[in-house]
Amino acid sequence: MSAAEQKSETKPPPPQHVAVIMDGNGRWAKLRGLPRAAGHQAGAEALRRTLRACIELGIGYLTVFAFSSENWKRPEAEVDDLMGLLRFYLKKEISHLKGRGIHLGFLGDRTGLAPDILEIMAHAERETADGKALNVTVALNYGGRDEIIRAVRTLAKECCEGQLSPEAIDEEMLAARLDTAGIPDPDLIVRTSGEQRLSNFLSWQSAYSEMVFIPVLWPDFGRADMEAAIDEYQQRDRRYGAVAVS
Repeated sequence: MSAAEQKSETKPPPPQHVAVIMDGNGRWAKLRGLPRAAGHQAGAEALRRTLRACIELGIGYLTVFAFSSENWKRPEAEVDDLMGLLRFYLKKEISHLKGRGIHLGFLGDRTGLAPDILEIMAHAERETADGKALNVTVALNYGGRDEIIRAVRTLAKECCEGQLSPEAIDEEMLAARLDTAGIPDPDLIVRTSGEQRLSNFLSWQSAYSEMVFIPVLWPDFGRADMEAAIDEYQQRDRRYGAVAVS
């Protein structure tokens, strides 16, 4: 057996679930003297490349941070551009996603979104429901703390109505009421652009996630960058609080 074959046999499997904070669209555009909207459009192309790479690399779940609950504070014109791009992307890409066996879902508070966007999201979820090649979840109008608060309110309501005893509440019950119910916690969280923080992304689910911070701006992100992040992940010793076994 060759050295390459031995290395392949001992190499850990890829992460089951990768989450990505797609950061750097604005800086990418500024460096090129372009409007921020051009950066967001280039970021959409990077997402297409990433979906393809995840399928080829054997990743089962991909979650991407598209629009946070704090992003409403950005200039109105930029928010309008982002929502317009979302409408365009979903309408254009649904048949492509369906054809590649990609299942599309969403996280976040939908009450703050326009009715037509909600209709497009629901249509996308229905059309891609049978996808098995890759489960893609888009975090839209999403904040990790807000998600936890909404889950706690649900538990509190159930307690008030006598459906649940406060003493019975545990981690599993809370997790079942999060937006990510049914989705495994991310093994790996990747953030582009060089920033090294989670920015209120998957606050509960990231408790034992490995994190890789990449200096590449999101529009320039490609398969090689994903492979580099996975290689780093595979070198980590994930002990979940236990002691390493020598």
